[in-house]
Amino acid sequence: MPSITCPYCFATVERERIAFRCAGSPGRGPGCTPRLDERLAAYTGSAAAASLPPVFGPPEPPARLRIGRAPARRAVCPECGQTTARRACPECHNPLPAAYCETPGKIVALVGAKNSGKSTYIAVLLHELSHRIGAELGTSLVACDDRTIERYKRDFHRPLFGERRLLPATASAVTTPRDPLVYLLTRTRRRRLRQRDMSLTLVLFDTAGEDLRSRDVTDLHLRYLAAADAIIFLVDPVELKTGNGDPDGDPVNVIARVTELLRAGRDVPHGRRLPVPAAVALTKIDALPLDGALRRHPERSDVLDLDDREAVHEQVRALLHDWQAGELDRYLGHEYAEYGLFGVSALGGVPRDGAVGTGGIRPYRVEDPLLWLLYRFGMLDEARG
Repeated sequence: MPSITCPYCFATVERERIAFRCAGSPGRGPGCTPRLDERLAAYTGSAAAASLPPVFGPPEPPARLRIGRAPARRAVCPECGQTTARRACPECHNPLPAAYCETPGKIVALVGAKNSGKSTYIAVLLHELSHRIGAELGTSLVACDDRTIERYKRDFHRPLFGERRLLPATASAVTTPRDPLVYLLTRTRRRRLRQRDMSLTLVLFDTAGEDLRSRDVTDLHLRYLAAADAIIFLVDPVELKTGNGDPDGDPVNVIARVTELLRAGRDVPHGRRLPVPAAVALTKIDALPLDGALRRHPERSDVLDLDDREAVHEQVRALLHDWQAGELDRYLGHEYAEYGLFGVSALGGVPRDGAVGTGGIRPYRVEDPLLWLLYRFGMLDEARG
């Protein structure tokens, strides 16, 4: 039976080993009382957030039923005798959504250098997936834990969409530890008389540029990237055009560091292309004079328009070479078996004095990298014209 990857600690877990957490005691009824979960506290760095009913292993089936048996969906707590459907990672004790345990999820990592607009892109992409794009795709987007819900509201949605102010630069995880945002994107794909639910796990670290060279957080990023089934790189086009920024923020240097982490985590030797699809998106393209494919917006998001995809890829490639940044295109071709070039704008306009512009938030092509990955994962059909 295939294994799953925990979207928090990135441990590989056999499905029949998925643990359960007691549902606890509602009021004065039967059930286990909360206690310190040391594994969860070690992961979160907070004992206060780890006072929960206990985690226990899955039920042991009779020997004659073990071979080919599907993992249990419910289990009886050995302490209080109450039935629970709450599943948890046996390594870090974070919750595992039922849909994630039962469908072949894919993990998508997102990485960007300083000033590439990662936080804003994350905020707008998730908002669009919950509204316009989600409706067009027929998908559901569900946060995998309460920490994700609270952090998105506090750090992303409220300041950008509520207060209409720009998000601050991301602090290093060395000084300000952060939880990842973990979402489950589910889509039903219908083919002839059959339909199949498929899921994609978006694990989004708002990574500071310096974290990609810090030894203190390398292990976290190594596990994060080693577990990724695809990766989205965000690149500031101004850094590419001028080349006068901080070397730690140079897009080629950042992508090269991440590529080395991917090779180390997957044990892929140099000389062989990485099998991980890589989407490389120029951000803030609203500030550039655009023509051709980048000025057009596909009318549908429920299919991948291959003509549009190829035209955008070639136009961005031409821009890179015009800016004397063709090295990035050549590097990607040498290192990745599949890569796509994109142009996106999360805000759709130039901000003013630390606030969203007068035209409001008008996302432009923010979904393109994700749609391409959905297509590569077999979750989206293709079209021409």
